[in-house]
Amino acid sequence: MFNIGGGEFVLLGVLALLLFGPEQLPKAAQQVGRVLRQLRRMADSAKDDLREGLGPEFKDFDVQDLNPKRFVQKHFWEAEEDEDGDRRPASQLNGKRPPFDDEAT
Repeated sequence: MFNIGGGEFVLLGVLALLLFGPEQLPKAAQQVGRVLRQLRRMADSAKDDLREGLGPEFKDFDVQDLNPKRFVQKHFWEAEEDEDGDRRPASQLNGKRPPFDDEAT
């Protein structure tokens, strides 16, 4: 999640021990854990509220789909079936192109 390696993790542990001391370190770790759990609950609740607000037609909605990179991958590069039932990348479906509007540019 944070891309922390083993050596960096040990360094953070030693630094935390020096900052908080051996008596306060367990309390600080407990508070950090509590805050992270609360943030995770809030994020899950927000995702559930969003799905509920969108209605049943968006039951498979994933918040990651809002990421522009993921949107492009999903709509232009993932495989789709053509008329023959073959699965090909969306960019290779029988030479079909998206509609082009001369007046839009």
